[in-house]
Amino acid sequence: MPGLRERKKAQTRKRLADTAFTLFRERGFENVTVAEIADAAEVAVSTLFAYFPCKEALVFDAEDEYERALTAAVRDRGPGVSMLDALEAHLVPAAAPATPDGPSGQDFVELVKSTPELLEYAGRARRHWEASLAATLAREAGVPEDDLVARTLARFVLDANFLATYGDYSPEDLKAVFERLRNGWADFGTR
Repeated sequence: MPGLRERKKAQTRKRLADTAFTLFRERGFENVTVAEIADAAEVAVSTLFAYFPCKEALVFDAEDEYERALTAAVRDRGPGVSMLDALEAHLVPAAAPATPDGPSGQDFVELVKSTPELLEYAGRARRHWEASLAATLAREAGVPEDDLVARTLARFVLDANFLATYGDYSPEDLKAVFERLRNGWADFGTR
């Protein structure tokens, strides 16, 4: 169990992220300053920047946890479960998870979709996650870390997930992508 200092730091981080999200949803990302967020969360601007390197990071406060969960889905998969099946199970959940202590997933997606700066930040985060996922795929497959197949699979899966999340696609569309990855493209577009 984390000590008091770690718990207080986690509480401050969460308060900052939750405050920022609320203000962004109410007034729009571009209409809120970091000074206003710090003031509303009752911390100094320097404290805000000690927790978050930029304004966009306040929305993506769980990006490290997302990366850990993504790579763990592959690394900790059960016996006989392929890496592709583990990724599909992780990225295409049966139902949207409940978020009793924060914004809903749909609120998050809508904010990101409606804000070009946040979409750009999400793209940069995706490239970082791609590198971590590719390295995990390579290790699990027993191939060199710079293996082209591992890197391509990581890119393809995360790009498809990004398009499904922030585009006009459904979870069923993302499932269809996984099915193509699993079974090939030979008949795609055949008349």
